[in-house]
Amino acid sequence: MSVRVRALGAADAQPYWDVRYATLSSDPFAFGTTAERFAALPLEQVAQRVTPSDTRVSFGAFLSGPDGQEALVGILTLVRLDSPGFAHRADVLGVAVLREARGQGAGDALMRAALDHARSWEGLTSLHLAVTDTQAAARRLYERHGFQVWGTQPDAIRRAGQVLQEHFMWRPL
Repeated sequence: MSVRVRALGAADAQPYWDVRYATLSSDPFAFGTTAERFAALPLEQVAQRVTPSDTRVSFGAFLSGPDGQEALVGILTLVRLDSPGFAHRADVLGVAVLREARGQGAGDALMRAALDHARSWEGLTSLHLAVTDTQAAARRLYERHGFQVWGTQPDAIRRAGQVLQEHFMWRPL
């Protein structure tokens, strides 16, 4: 199987919704939002979110099966901050790969696409993200791509009786 990454658009809203909902459901401690909250969003709002703009782009990782059919298996959103004092930075958000597609390079391909795109934004000097302490594999992925922890927030997220820490990471471009 080969991985192909491309920027998503409004026409990808339903597959994006499917992947986001599935990953929020299977990994509830990985994200700040819940599957239930996401499920309440109208598809039109999801389409707006995945439509690229000057400061936002969502990428999708597609795996080709033996039959040649491609399926969306991973997502990542890159958002450049537009306030003058923060325009030098962008946030990596909502990184998710379907459980059954993990270990096949989708996460690495998404991160490479985000880094390449970030370098195309003039004046951008750093990328930032957050990862919960339950997501060791995601943290290793980010570290492989040059991110490093700069701080940890204790008691960051509480869900289902569990208290999670969030590690804040950054990397220069």
